[in-house]
Order: sequence, then structure tokens, then C-alpha cells
Amino acid sequence: MLNAGVLGAGHLGKIHLRLLNESKEYNLVGFFDANEEKGKNVEAEFGYKFFNSIDALIDAVDVVDIVTPTLSHYDCARKAIAKGKHIFIEKPITNTVEEAEILRTLVAEHSVKGQVGHVERFNPAFIAIKDQLDRPMFIEAHRLAEFNPRGTDVPVVLDLMIHDIDIILSVVKSKVKSVSASGVSVISDTPDIANARIEFVNGCVANLTASRISLKNMRKTRFFQKDAYISVDFLEKKCEVVKMKDAPKTPGDFDMILQNAEGIKKQIYFDNPEVSSNNAILNELETFADAIIKNTTPIVTLHDGTEALRVATMIIDQF
Repeated sequence: MLNAGVLGAGHLGKIHLRLLNESKEYNLVGFFDANEEKGKNVEAEFGYKFFNSIDALIDAVDVVDIVTPTLSHYDCARKAIAKGKHIFIEKPITNTVEEAEILRTLVAEHSVKGQVGHVERFNPAFIAIKDQLDRPMFIEAHRLAEFNPRGTDVPVVLDLMIHDIDIILSVVKSKVKSVSASGVSVISDTPDIANARIEFVNGCVANLTASRISLKNMRKTRFFQKDAYISVDFLEKKCEVVKMKDAPKTPGDFDMILQNAEGIKKQIYFDNPEVSSNNAILNELETFADAIIKNTTPIVTLHDGTEALRVATMIIDQF
């Protein structure tokens, strides 16, 4: 088992503490939070050991799980890496691309592992269909949320849209050609609703919408590729796969057949995979432990986190 410690005991930090405590891959040593009163309260309520300093916690563990506000990610990660500790760092990886690039360099220099908490990669609906995604050429993503004051210190792009940016970059194996975007601040000082269009060198286009002032929650992404339409509902953890193949010469009574203007006939059929339930946060933490133990590449690398932040920054710069 790997000895693990958590930096940050906020809403998400407490979830990480609970899951690390339950995991068979980790031994939860304790946590640190800059707010001593909060730290003492969490220790009293849940029994996790509260460390009085960040250095004391880092010294006591093998893996540092960074769940602090984004502005402190870089300093926390740099301290942990300098002491030879593996780091799991919540999204977005850092506040700036420059900071993220430095962390990537430091991880390589100190021969430690790093993973970024882009949790939608571990959503069971996405896992169920990702192997069927084959060079999609148009992608449409909607991530809408009801208003919650937590997270409004950053633009909605870094709060919500970055999830979809990471998913799209993991699927489209091409460089970004151009980005256009618009955003509007409705309640917060930073944009609460945003739309972005990402064009890739290979011709793929992705259209993303994110809002944190909606009347209902929605997290859906649709992928369009040659002879297939694939839909992923990240919220409901459901997926739909509609495919086309050449129509048989003698269609059955219940076969769905389409004919285009050129007279080419295609048969429509559904190929919906089974979605296995999981705890995505626990899954991402335990696959990171597996990467450390087996010395393999983490599923969401610091490079992945850096590129997602780079595109997010390009979008924000358009506002």
C-alpha cells in the first residue's frame, strides 16, 4: 500500500479523504489544510490525522493528493515533487500554463509520477464507448449546471468546460488549429456562460457550451464520425451508439434503411454497450496507484492537464 496524504479539506478534499481511507491501494496518513480551525474540525468529526504543516505531511507520505484552490496547486506540487513524492493534482492543473510546464519538467527531473484529476475520463459511460470513437469530425458538448457559489472565483471555462476540453483532446488526435469563443458574466465577476469553437488541423470541429446559471443540470457530448453517431450522458451515465452499414440486398421487415440522393442504401442499427457502475474519483485515484506500483504512464498525465489548460486559456483570452 502507498502512504497518501491530502492537501485541502474542502468539499472535494473531504471526498478524497473518505475514498483514500476506504481504498485498498492506499494507507491514508492524514491531511493538511491552511485553515487550522477547519482542519481541527475535520479531524474531530472523521478521525483523520491533521498535520500542522504542509511539510510535515509531505514528509510522511509517498503520494500527495492536492485538492487545494487552484491558485495554490503550483506551490503545493512543487514542494511535494522536490521531496520526491508522487502527486495527484485536481483540475485545472495550475493557474497558468507556464506553471504547468514547470511541473512537467520537475516531475521528469525527480523521476516521480503525476496525474491530473480530470475525472470524466473515468466516467463509466465514457469508458464504455471510448474504444468506438474513431476520428470523429464534429463534436458537440453541453455542460450546464445550476448556480452554486462554490467555484465562481474562476471563469466557467476552468470550472466546468475544462472537463469537456480534456475529453475532446483525448479523443481527437490532432493539433488545435484555431479557437473562437464568447463568454458572459451574469452573476459572477468572471464569465458564467461560455461558448467555444475549436478547430483542429485534421478538420475536426468541436463546439462547447458551458453554463453555471442554468435551471437544470446537463452534461452531454455528441460525437459524429464516419458511419456513426455516439452520445455520452456524463450526468446520467448513459451512452447511445447509432451506426450505419451497407444495407443488405434483401432487408428484413424490421430493418431501418436510409437511401441518399445517389441511391446508396444504408442500414441503421444500434450498438449500445453495457455501462458498468463505478466510483469515478476512487477509480482515478486507484489507477494512479497502479501506475506508480507498476511504473506505467498514468491515464491522465501532467501533459494532458497542461494541454487542457492551454486550450482553456486560449478560450478565455477570446473573451
